[in-house]
Amino acid sequence: MQIFASPQTSTAEDIVAELTEAVHEHRLQPGMKLREDEVAEIFGVSRTVVRQALRAMSHEGLVAIERNRGAFVAKPTIKEAREVFEARTLLEPQTARAAAERATSEDIAALERHIENEHAAIDMGNAGLALKLSGLFHLEIARIANQRTIEAFAQQLVSRSSLVIALYWQRRGALCESHAHHALMNAFRRQDPDSAEELMKGHLLDLISQLDLRDKPSESASLKDALKK
Repeated sequence: MQIFASPQTSTAEDIVAELTEAVHEHRLQPGMKLREDEVAEIFGVSRTVVRQALRAMSHEGLVAIERNRGAFVAKPTIKEAREVFEARTLLEPQTARAAAERATSEDIAALERHIENEHAAIDMGNAGLALKLSGLFHLEIARIANQRTIEAFAQQLVSRSSLVIALYWQRRGALCESHAHHALMNAFRRQDPDSAEELMKGHLLDLISQLDLRDKPSESASLKDALKK
């Protein structure tokens, strides 16, 4: 099945959704050029609509727009990727500890619903949505911890690391492995801050170990080929 939308129904939002899914599924590779005319032809829309979509994706950090060069699938540098996860391993274990000390029964129920939504996205085969929900799970923990300043930092870090994971995670099947989130939720239920801190640290270190941050040659596939499922 192809993701090409019909000329009558394509909108900037449609294009954002389809291109985002292609990035998360590794069909659009880091650094790949997104030519406005080619995207417009594929989706049957004007270049103005394509430009709107690419601008929206640039705000999400999925697309880099360079003056006089055009739009490209974002490619965080190795240094940037490592710095993001190093910051998270310093910040989030303490946030998990605080959340374990403060979590209410309502908070636990919210986390359970969140994990159910992750599973539903996986069952639908929507890897992009599942990845987004996984990041939001971490932000929910920061909310429970009731550390507003740290929550703002965490939101930025989770957003940036979600892109890194989408582009460079080697073990795509591991998206279905939600043991870490279940274990964290159970630590919150037991009000066990020591376990929550260690579980979060281990979870983030496991994510880092699954990142392939080596420089790679550019993919030669055409944009049309990349946008085929």
